Amino acid sequence: MKPAWLFAQQWMAIGIKHAWIPLAAYLLGSIPFGYLIARLRGGTDIRAAGSGNIGAANVTRVVGPGAGAMTLLLDAAKGYLAVWLAAHFSDENITWMTAAALAAIAGHLFPIWLGFRGGRGVATGVGVFLPICWPAVVAALVIWIAVVAFWRYVSLGSIVAAAALPLLMYFLYAPGHAPPRVASFGTTLAAVLIIVKHRPNLERLIAGTEPRFTFRR
Repeated sequence: MKPAWLFAQQWMAIGIKHAWIPLAAYLLGSIPFGYLIARLRGGTDIRAAGSGNIGAANVTRVVGPGAGAMTLLLDAAKGYLAVWLAAHFSDENITWMTAAALAAIAGHLFPIWLGFRGGRGVATGVGVFLPICWPAVVAALVIWIAVVAFWRYVSLGSIVAAAALPLLMYFLYAPGHAPPRVASFGTTLAAVLIIVKHRPNLERLIAGTEPRFTFRR
């Protein structure tokens, strides 16, 4: 049996070896695709139009469905890539994958390139959890679609889906077995961050002033 100090030394070495993963994930998450696409498609500063959010829903309202779809796909893709890279370079270590997921979401919420004023993190959240537990993400997307289709509030669908994700992760990560604690903790923290970033939307929903989703500009 190896002594405790040797285990500690090995884990420290692993930590140093993979310390770049959260930083790289944060920088990937920080890429403001909604802002860049709106600039390229019409010179619009998306932060000063519509709701001021750089996410796909606001880009769709202000610039158009094509730009919104592109923003959605790229925001999800950067999250997926961040966790995929973490899995690839850490031999699919769930701790580093979860760290990358949270860092990528944090990058989208607080991007260094835009003065730490970012989006709500929904599309990026979809991307980061796909490599971790795709059934939970698919179930959350079904909930999102159902809520948006019935009430036509994108923000409400996002809040409900985010709130449901930790529970979905618990039951679908490995049916019959609880997921690793780090995965449960990471999913819960991500959901909290996303819901907190939706606070202005919650206030407008309560006040009845939240705009309903439409493809028309």
